[in-house]
Amino acid sequence: MSVVANLYLTAERLSDGHFLVKGTRPNGAVIAPEELAGALFAWDESSFYGTFLNKTEDGIRLRPCEALSFFSRPQWLEHIAFTLDEQMVQFQKTAVMIQEALAAGNFAPHFEDWKDGRMGFKLIGSQHSMPPYANSWLTLVLSEFLSGQGGVRSAWNHLCKLYPALSVMGEDLSPHLQETEWLQSIGWLPDDTPFRTCLQVAEAENSESDWHLQFFLQDKERPDQVYQISPAGVSHDQALPSEWLEHQERFLRDVQKCSEILPWLTGSDGESPIRTRLTNEQAWSFLTEGSLQLVQAGIHVFLPAWWEKVRRARPKIKAKVLSSVGSGKQSYLGISQVMEFEWKLANGSVELDEEEFRRLLEHNQRLVKVKGQWIQLTPDLVSQIQKTLKKSKGKHAFTLRDAMRLHLLGALEEEVAKTEESDVSSSLQVEVELNQHLLHFITKLQEMREIPILDQPSAFRGTLRQYQLEGSSWLLFLRQFGLGACLADDMGLGKTVQFISYLLHLKETESFDTPSLLICPTSVIGNWQKELERFAPSLKIYVHYGNARKKQDEFPSSIQGADLVITSYALSHLDGQELSSVRWNTLCLDEAQHIKNAYTKQASAIRNLHARHRIALTGTPIENRLTELWSIFDFLNPGYLGSLGEFTQRFVLPIERSQDQKLILQVQRLIQPFLLRRVKTDPRIQLDLPEKNEGKEYVPLTAEQGALYESTIHDMFARLDDASPMERRGLILTTLTRLKQLCDHPGLVLHDTSSPDEKRRSNKIERLLELVEDIRRKGERCLIFTQYIEMGNLLRRILESEGHGPVFFLNGSTPKDKRDEMIEKFQDTSLPDHLRAGIFILSLRAGGTGLNLTEANHVFHMDRWWNPAVENQATDRAYRIGQQRHVQVYKFIALGTIEERIDEMMENKLSLSHKIVGSGESWITELSTSELRELFTLRHDWLD
Repeated sequence: MSVVANLYLTAERLSDGHFLVKGTRPNGAVIAPEELAGALFAWDESSFYGTFLNKTEDGIRLRPCEALSFFSRPQWLEHIAFTLDEQMVQFQKTAVMIQEALAAGNFAPHFEDWKDGRMGFKLIGSQHSMPPYANSWLTLVLSEFLSGQGGVRSAWNHLCKLYPALSVMGEDLSPHLQETEWLQSIGWLPDDTPFRTCLQVAEAENSESDWHLQFFLQDKERPDQVYQISPAGVSHDQALPSEWLEHQERFLRDVQKCSEILPWLTGSDGESPIRTRLTNEQAWSFLTEGSLQLVQAGIHVFLPAWWEKVRRARPKIKAKVLSSVGSGKQSYLGISQVMEFEWKLANGSVELDEEEFRRLLEHNQRLVKVKGQWIQLTPDLVSQIQKTLKKSKGKHAFTLRDAMRLHLLGALEEEVAKTEESDVSSSLQVEVELNQHLLHFITKLQEMREIPILDQPSAFRGTLRQYQLEGSSWLLFLRQFGLGACLADDMGLGKTVQFISYLLHLKETESFDTPSLLICPTSVIGNWQKELERFAPSLKIYVHYGNARKKQDEFPSSIQGADLVITSYALSHLDGQELSSVRWNTLCLDEAQHIKNAYTKQASAIRNLHARHRIALTGTPIENRLTELWSIFDFLNPGYLGSLGEFTQRFVLPIERSQDQKLILQVQRLIQPFLLRRVKTDPRIQLDLPEKNEGKEYVPLTAEQGALYESTIHDMFARLDDASPMERRGLILTTLTRLKQLCDHPGLVLHDTSSPDEKRRSNKIERLLELVEDIRRKGERCLIFTQYIEMGNLLRRILESEGHGPVFFLNGSTPKDKRDEMIEKFQDTSLPDHLRAGIFILSLRAGGTGLNLTEANHVFHMDRWWNPAVENQATDRAYRIGQQRHVQVYKFIALGTIEERIDEMMENKLSLSHKIVGSGESWITELSTSELRELFTLRHDWLD
């Protein structure tokens, strides 16, 4: 720092209470904040000699506490001459005044500030010379002290415990309280009155009797010494301590204050300033509102011991179920079955039936003594009860759906109620009281071990594992009561054979006029046919698919005699007229996540189909968002989770916003009775599967890929600022797809993949060829997944040109017959190698679910889906029951690109990871431009 002969200092107070200090040289040049801080705080240890100060382009910005120390006790360089402007001199005088007041205790809480709803302090004894901002500066200084971690904060917290009135401010502060009284109530000023005035309300013998209001004087030093006194004052025969008599005026002032605060308490007989007998309505007003107003004004009130319990009691409506659901006498009732029940009103330990409650209303009392206990019947509570009773009639009748929801959530809501502040204005809680049959039934739904396990059907070809027998028994148990079931076992655990076992049981034990309907992705229709032929050849199967499928009047006769009809999701909408004309025995959705978007034409068409029982099979009931779970459950048990809007407001938004654990637990409890989920790692499953090893293959971009990558990013950012919000999202998603294709191969973007040397343009492909060479040398097979059909075609050409043919490629445009043929040839170990491909390329959408390809024990993911559930689903085409060898998974990542950035986020569980896993790629469109640059920008370290 250069030596300065003279500095001119100016200071100003900012609107937020901070101070800004500036410095200039004699020639008018502004001194840099760093240099100025070194000169003004050269000996100030607290700021580490100016290092920790807030230095801005305008100067040095000081907090109120920093400014107080700076202006009252300057620690400037002594060899420099300082010239201060007039405002700065004023700040110094005020700072010294505040420091002296703090040292001498010449300050006090500012009553006017407390009445305005904020904490404030004022200087006392020096008003004549006090600038208008002094009290505000003092308040900000004390606020800093009180919010710190030192002894001042501890002392203040202790003071607040001793004098709770300190925390009362704003509208809660009584308008009848004078400043001196308030300062005494918060302990700031001494109060030499030896007693405190107290009121007590004594309960009536019954709800129709008058209540009693009494005055007492309580000894401040010995609170157990209490003397009853007339509101008119001390009588000649009153036995009070003699030293209290000179303070009688204080008591009379308190009585007068009571009548000012609660005018309706003023005596009407002329003998007493305060009425001593209260009606039921007046007593309720005193207990609920008046007592609080008196306490806020400094009058102590004794309330009945039971009042706090009554005030906090959460009234409940209890629905005692009388129906015989669960007894085994009724079947196919469904979630919408109307229940027989009787209502009860429960308030604490008091219970009233509907007739008793209606008789109680005739008294028109807010406080009513029932069965020896007081309860509150506020107009709001009465209105809520009457609305609840009304809603339980007609189209709002109480159903099994309502009983289950209330039972499953009731215990949780009771736990929440115990930990939360509540009063009688809270929403009315409805509780269900189950009979023995229904309680046992719901217990079975919640506890798998309670459900009887059925033997394997005699017609089943093969041997079911124990957990598979449990699964098919669970499906049949829910069928008895018409309740939809979601079998959500991990991929590869045999959901197919569990449903086949279910169908065989139906054929053996029931007679039905119509077949069951299975809707599945087109890619797995053939797989279902083969599995049914293998495990249940006795079932008659009809496949409704292809151009020759029967339509309109021909459809009913085509399915005559069939046990199961199989069709695709696409046809569920296109052939909705035919499919909806039948009331199916069972309606089963395989890969049920296909209806995750509730309001697509396909999902709506499926919901409109009629069936005695509904089943959903899926390994991923939630792929992206919680609303997908709602969609599946609304198919299974319509209305069980409420409307989509209600479910979104109550659960989806708060869970996705803050991961609310209580709400997550509530959703789990609601769905658990209808969702069976087992995972491969569960020791009870005892799959004895071989190991699965996952690894990442990091490869750099080629120079061509790098140049195209940077050009694509530059083009996006050049257009981003001028784009509308909708155009911006579209531009980002388009660029994202382009970048992912570039990371695979530049020809996908340039539409130029016919070069004889295509493999050298992508390090991913070169590395794939190295790995495939080793795999094929060992006689092993592999699956290769990609999102892009053009990439699949390119890989197929290159792999076959390298001598690894035949190579199969399955995508969305592959005809069903061709799909079935490829899958059969890949799995058939008896075929010679020239007919049986060693490499199977699959598009992620078409081949990522439902297929059994256990002859492969290597799985490649050429481009990432950024959703572990989807990638695992694809991997499980090979890693499932029937796999005999260790499975190796390879995930390709282009170094320095967006692929590597997002993989790092997912691995390190950064703040965005749950969004990545939770919502595919859409979260990227909501990033700011700077965040996009961080995510998209190419790191050049890894370019060829």
